[in-house]
Amino acid sequence: MSTEETGLPAHWTVRFSKSKNLPYYFNTSTNVSQWAPPPDADTEKLKVYMANKFPATMLQPSEGGGQAGKIRCSHLLVKHEGSRRASSWKEAKITRTKDEAMEIILGFEARVRDGSVSLADLALTESDCSSARKRGDLGFFGRGEMQKEFEDAAFELRPGEMSHAVETASGIHLIERLE
Repeated sequence: MSTEETGLPAHWTVRFSKSKNLPYYFNTSTNVSQWAPPPDADTEKLKVYMANKFPATMLQPSEGGGQAGKIRCSHLLVKHEGSRRASSWKEAKITRTKDEAMEIILGFEARVRDGSVSLADLALTESDCSSARKRGDLGFFGRGEMQKEFEDAAFELRPGEMSHAVETASGIHLIERLE
């Protein structure tokens, strides 16, 4: 997608958040992401591009159960210094090691498995993903829409089951299949 097509300044692209079901803006040079367009965007070109790329029907939440070939999961993510974006809604810069992140996730897993807390309740306050606001709910997704390790683990689960620790480029996850 070119700057002429999108109306965005150099190094800016439009990406799509699966957790929020909304497009967002990402600077490939600085790795900054934001919900609002950059200040120097050509808003007229951007409006046309966004209307064509993301029709309103695409942004509606799915209702009434699953879609063919899709599953619905929630997750809890613990990032570490090696994560592809070592920051979150809770911390501007994550400095914990991968081993520390694994120790944290294993503690969370033990608490969920012993029934002292639900994954959704933990995700709300502890997940490093913005889906925390939705109790970790990622909505419906199909094959090819998530990172391979996440997808493989999620599709192996039956509704109501939770994975063990799953490592991806984003960090370490616990995944619960909802539907």
